Amino acid sequence: MGNPIAVSKDLSRTAYDHLWMHFTRMSSYENAPVPTIVRGEGTYIYDDKGKRYLDGLAGLFTVQAGHGRAELAEAASKQAQELAYFPVWSYAHPKAIELAERLAHLAPGDLNKVFFTTGGGEAVETAWKLAKQYHKLTGNHGKYKVISRNVAYHGTPQGALSITGLPALRAPFEPLVPGAHKVPNTNVYRAPVHGDDPEAFGRWAADQIEQQILFEGPETVAAVFLEPVQNAGGCFPPPPGYFRRVREICDEYDVLLVSDEVICAFGRLGTMFGCEKFGYVPDIITCAKGMTSGYSPIGAAIVSDRIAEPFFKGSNTFLHGYTFGGHPVSAAVALANLDIFEREGLNQHVLDHESAFHATLSKLHDLPIVGDVRGNGFFYGIELVKDKVTKETFSGEECERLLYGFVSKKLFENGLYCRADDRGDPVVQLAPPLISDQSTFDEIEQILRGVLTEAWTKI
Repeated sequence: MGNPIAVSKDLSRTAYDHLWMHFTRMSSYENAPVPTIVRGEGTYIYDDKGKRYLDGLAGLFTVQAGHGRAELAEAASKQAQELAYFPVWSYAHPKAIELAERLAHLAPGDLNKVFFTTGGGEAVETAWKLAKQYHKLTGNHGKYKVISRNVAYHGTPQGALSITGLPALRAPFEPLVPGAHKVPNTNVYRAPVHGDDPEAFGRWAADQIEQQILFEGPETVAAVFLEPVQNAGGCFPPPPGYFRRVREICDEYDVLLVSDEVICAFGRLGTMFGCEKFGYVPDIITCAKGMTSGYSPIGAAIVSDRIAEPFFKGSNTFLHGYTFGGHPVSAAVALANLDIFEREGLNQHVLDHESAFHATLSKLHDLPIVGDVRGNGFFYGIELVKDKVTKETFSGEECERLLYGFVSKKLFENGLYCRADDRGDPVVQLAPPLISDQSTFDEIEQILRGVLTEAWTKI
């Protein structure tokens, strides 16, 4: 064993030396301080120097109820003292039972069976494995393939990464799990056809799923994975009628429809589940993030009775699980978080204010660098362009210099934590806590206006 060491006071240096940060270009911090957040309160976070930032991304699309909620911390503490840990492998504990029942009541249709994980990627992994075994149990042994959309992000485990439609994220880890195929997404702003008719474009985009099923052979396709509003690429909402048509296609070819709601569930769009916002009932919902407002890790695949039914017969078993799935402390926090949702009407708050959020962000259309403002609920993307008329985007070198070299850093320096990303086209993404109001929207718009105005001068 090594000698005990004193805790370093230089958190930034220690972070670079020992903390391997996720999705992070570590070399960029070799000679620069690592931003270190030490406290949160409401819609704000504070760094180790005491500087305040508006949390424009709810942590990572997660802190729905806002920072500093004592009752969520107290729920965790109380549960940890009573029963800190027990697995749900052939056993149950009260909080997992209670949360499963509550989620079943909240979920649409007959989605009544809850399989807990510790995060979203695991929930997606679970859904693909479950879909494959479901088809085997019902006599369709050749159904193993999945269809998802270009540029969509579905997680980092090998299966979830295979479903992900971002080549740059996939390439370092190939070969991946075979059988994952991609179709066009619903980015109306860059629609290859029907750009002036969202409904026709939605029909076209949904029909591409049918064409892919037919191309692969319906007897080989197990599931379609779609987010209600696609995250990567910058918040693509579904065109009118899109999900209605997708549901018809899945039913026709005996393909499961998985609604990946790791981001869109728990109020992000103003409904408990994103599928409710767009009027469709999937076969499986994958969710995580906002279930506890990020106060403790948990995820789930919520499964319809129809899909679960063969697993509940005879010796059939879903040979899958996670040590910390349905963790007692996380389940207790989730229940307390859902209490806040009900008591404070967080979903209705989003519905009441989503148009104001959109209108405030839309003021940025007067800037030459802003091409599109899109999204739903409290989940928006602002696409940056080189030419508004032609919609010309930036080159890779320009994205590197503009997004990473200037916009991302400058927004943070000016007190706004959000995401400036070029997964797809260059976008700034915003998803503030669900307690946000007009003052939050105005602060976001003002900081963005200043930074994007300056960015235009650096092109």
